[in-house]
Amino acid sequence: MAPSAVDGVLQAADAAFDATVAQLSAYLRFPAISCEPDHAGDVAALAAKIADDLAALGFASRVLTLDGALPSVSAEWMGAGPEKPTILIYGHLDLQPVAGEVWHTEPHQATIRGERLYARGAADDMGGWVSHLAAIGAWLSQTGGLPCNLRLLIEGEEEIGSPNLERYMDAFPEAFAADVMVLTDCENPSTELPGLTVSLRGLLEVVLECEALEADGHSGLWGNMVPDVSTALVKLVDRLLDADGRLAHGRVEVPEARRSSGRAVPLNAAVIRQGAHLCAGVEPLPEHGRSPAEWMWWQPAATVIATTLPTPDRKKNALRQKASATLSVRLAPGQTVEFMMELLSSILLVDPPGGVKVSLTVAGSASEGWLYEPKGPAFDAANRAYQAVWGSPLIQVGVGGSIPFVALFGRRYSNLPLILNGVMDPQTTAHGPNESLHLGVFRKAILTNVRLYDELSALPRLA
Repeated sequence: MAPSAVDGVLQAADAAFDATVAQLSAYLRFPAISCEPDHAGDVAALAAKIADDLAALGFASRVLTLDGALPSVSAEWMGAGPEKPTILIYGHLDLQPVAGEVWHTEPHQATIRGERLYARGAADDMGGWVSHLAAIGAWLSQTGGLPCNLRLLIEGEEEIGSPNLERYMDAFPEAFAADVMVLTDCENPSTELPGLTVSLRGLLEVVLECEALEADGHSGLWGNMVPDVSTALVKLVDRLLDADGRLAHGRVEVPEARRSSGRAVPLNAAVIRQGAHLCAGVEPLPEHGRSPAEWMWWQPAATVIATTLPTPDRKKNALRQKASATLSVRLAPGQTVEFMMELLSSILLVDPPGGVKVSLTVAGSASEGWLYEPKGPAFDAANRAYQAVWGSPLIQVGVGGSIPFVALFGRRYSNLPLILNGVMDPQTTAHGPNESLHLGVFRKAILTNVRLYDELSALPRLA
């Protein structure tokens, strides 16, 4: 595309920024919380709204449905012609819940304070795919078309682990057909540096249970001669951890090239304090020769996310019959669920404290990590687009969390370039109270998308 045409589209996108923020704010009013059945209607209503808005842009759009699944939105514009590549944009419209969280603003009402827009879903992931709607609208308003063919797939179940996404892939393969895939649900290392996600940790939830008595017993009568399942449980969990509280087992050797790239990412103590909301006087864990990036992205971790230990409202002087803890175990990229279960079993199921009966079971679904090497002309094109807008090429980063849809895309479409980007930054607080979107990042994402379509349009058909 001639530079003058691209410049005109960039100017149009920038001029429409306030209108784009208003459109984003309208979507954020829908409490489309996928994990709460009472909000299934909100998920469906938002999907219908998005499909209508895409149709108004000139896309062939529809709401996809399957029995037992929340809806997704599919749309396509194929006007660039069969000789041009087709780009799939993936995003998700569903939200995390807000119950029990303390918000400084209304969670389903977009509020701008300084450089940030606050609302549940602002950056995870409404801002991610809305940045593409803005770029699309600017291209269409200025040129009447797009430089490449585009498909959009906006999922309604990502925040519950995408349990039906593969069913959608099977039922509607045409909705996913593309030469390049841009998956917009990831983080940037800062508001000044753009991120390209190339690794994820896997996830395994297990229930560790201790049992000693057929019924609760009087702690005064039987204490000192009967095992306490609560203290046994605590001792077992402690077996897994080092002195800092990190998982002490299953650590991996990270190649020096990746370790070096991790050290270059600006994840210092100040970023960690602010992003993780550490209390005053609490410091990040010591690095011990590994960068924060390596600890958070490429090493396994374990967190206690639930227990049946007695709470103040269940207080009584009794030795309990049984106690359990649910552990969230993050797998390093490349580790298998089977390996981690064998490792945990070898540590937790031998020589139990006080002779209690111990069991370890998988809770729910499990997913393995993902590690990707971004090479080829699609990534060269993306780097040119980001360099032009951000003043920096994409910085390769990892994600310490687990995103099941990414591993699924990687497995199903391993022959295609997968560009994982987004509008989150270390202060976004995704999944927590006061989630926010940095408006400067949002603006740069829109302008980058304008250039990205143009850069990718020069690629040959790949699929």
